[in-house]
This record gives sequence, structure tokens and C-alpha cells, in this order.
Amino acid sequence: MKTLVNKIFKINRVFFGIVWISLAGYRAIGQDTFSIVGLDSTSRQIGSAGASCLDLYFAGINDPAFLTDILPDTGVVNTQSYFIQANQDNARTRMRLGETPVQIINWLVANDANNNPQFKQYGIVAFNGNSPSSASHTGSTCINYKNHINGHINGFYYAIQGNILVGQKILDSMEARFRNTSGSLACRLMAAMQGAKVIGADTRCNNSSSLFAFMQVANPNDIHGNPSLNISLKTKQSDNVEPIDSLQKLFNLNESCSTVSIPENKNTSTNTFYPNPSNDFLIIEDNNLIYKIEVYNIQGQKLFDETYLYPKSNTSIFLDDLESGLYFVTIFNGKTHYTNRFIKQ
Repeated sequence: MKTLVNKIFKINRVFFGIVWISLAGYRAIGQDTFSIVGLDSTSRQIGSAGASCLDLYFAGINDPAFLTDILPDTGVVNTQSYFIQANQDNARTRMRLGETPVQIINWLVANDANNNPQFKQYGIVAFNGNSPSSASHTGSTCINYKNHINGHINGFYYAIQGNILVGQKILDSMEARFRNTSGSLACRLMAAMQGAKVIGADTRCNNSSSLFAFMQVANPNDIHGNPSLNISLKTKQSDNVEPIDSLQKLFNLNESCSTVSIPENKNTSTNTFYPNPSNDFLIIEDNNLIYKIEVYNIQGQKLFDETYLYPKSNTSIFLDDLESGLYFVTIFNGKTHYTNRFIKQ
């Protein structure tokens, strides 16, 4: 029976990327991904972020953050490669008992819900009172390229893991961004995600790094299941958007960091744009000549792109075709470019 189940897992895993198997009362989800969990031992914030080329619409999964479980002021576990709810529930139970990340992973490997821990990948950080630590597990039969990294810097602890990756460079880039970014845990997590923004980071994606992305950060007094920062999105291959950039835009609406991938200047000295909110049009004026303008929605889809043959100091964008909501306008003025938000009423 086990041999047959293993064969089914391998076949579905390679050719379809997702498998639903009903066995002993649990559901298994083939879900290959890259992710990071981290904590700040000073603020006692704890968080998680990740992405994957799994099509959540096809899989029938509503929550892109389904693979993460954060216990505020305690710890967080990411369960990936083949997600089984029973394993995640067991990890949460062990964490509540006060076990360290290494102890939790050892228990999960020894007590895997379908006796196949080599299909699984975990990343865990926990406070354990005032003795924070991290640990990861990458099963030998997770799809290549697979690996994990654990470390800490200036009181920040992290675990980075991934499988079906283009290579080690994805994990190394995530770690470098996390370690070299200043600011809060959330800022470091977002920077780490930007480090994985490589087309085909998850090798099933041909036009982007992934198809969905998420981030959660919990403060010490948050309620389990309701973290203070909770942003995510899911896309389809046909959407032709980069989920990590879309996640960055959502992040910028909630957090402010000294280093972000997408520049956003709410009050820049060289330009003005009005009216905001607007019904019909947006007027843009710049002390320097405007060479190009782009408009994006919050999913990161480019809706407007115009390069001017003769650069101008002011121009107008007509908004008739846009639905009501929040948008981003990026202005290129020959010296730099910057992004601001506007609301279409």
C-alpha cells in the first residue's frame, strides 16, 4: 500500500504540481515553493512570507498563506512541498508545548502523518522564552533544486527553504536581502521576497517567479489567526503579473521601510498630480520633463504605458476605462522615476 501511494505521489508531483489524496482521514496538497520565517527577539514580532507557482484557482485554495501557522509571541512553522494539515496541526501542538524548532522537526519526521517525511519541507523559528532559534527540514525526495538556510543577525532569526527552484541562488539572494536590509522584521521579510524575484525561481513558471505570494507578521499581543500584517494575492498564468511586485505594492500601503524595491514618494519636490481622488482624469506636472508614464493596479498589472516623443512638463491621463479603486502611477522624468498612489472614484 505504501509503495503504491508513493508512486502516486511522485507521478502527480512531477506532472501536475498538485495532488489531492484521501488517506486515513487527511488531505495532502502537492505544493512546491520558496518561503522564509523570521522573528525579532527585541520587538518579539514573528512573521512568514512565501510564494509558489502552484495555481491556487485550479487547486481550489482560497488562502495563499495556507502553508504558514503563526503563534504570536511563540513561533511560526511553514509546512511545504507536500502540505498535510495533520502535520501542521501537530507542529502547532508541539510548539505550544514549548519545544524548540529542532525538537519539533525531529518529532514531525518521526511521526509524519503518512509515514513519508522525505516528501516534506519545514521551516520553523520560535522564541522559547528568551532563547530564540530556527531550524529547517528538507526531505531527500523533495523535487530539485531543494535546500534550506538558517541563521541570525542582530537579534533577527530566520529559516529560508525552497524546492523545485532554479538553484541555490534563490535562497542565497533571499538570505542576503534579509541580512542587509535595515528596519523592522516586515521590511526584512519583504526584502527577502524581492531577492527571489527571478523569472522561473519556481521552475514551473515561465514568465514570473511564482503565481501567488503572501506575508504575515504578528505582534506579541495578536490573536492566533489574526496577525497585524496579513497581505497576499493569487494570480493565474494568463494574468502575466509578477506576484512579488504585487505583494510589494500591498506592503507599501501598510508599512514604511528605508529600502524598498518599488520607490514611492508621497510628497516629491519635483512633481504634483491632481485631482486625487479623481473621477475622469489625472493631471501630472513636473519641474523636469516627463518622458514616460505607467499606471498599475494593486495586482501589479500595467494598465497604461506611454512614452512621449517630445517630453513635456505636464500631461493628463484619462481614467474613463479604470474601475473605482486604488492605482499606482510611475513617472519617468529623465533623471529618475518615482511612484505615487491615486484613487479613481
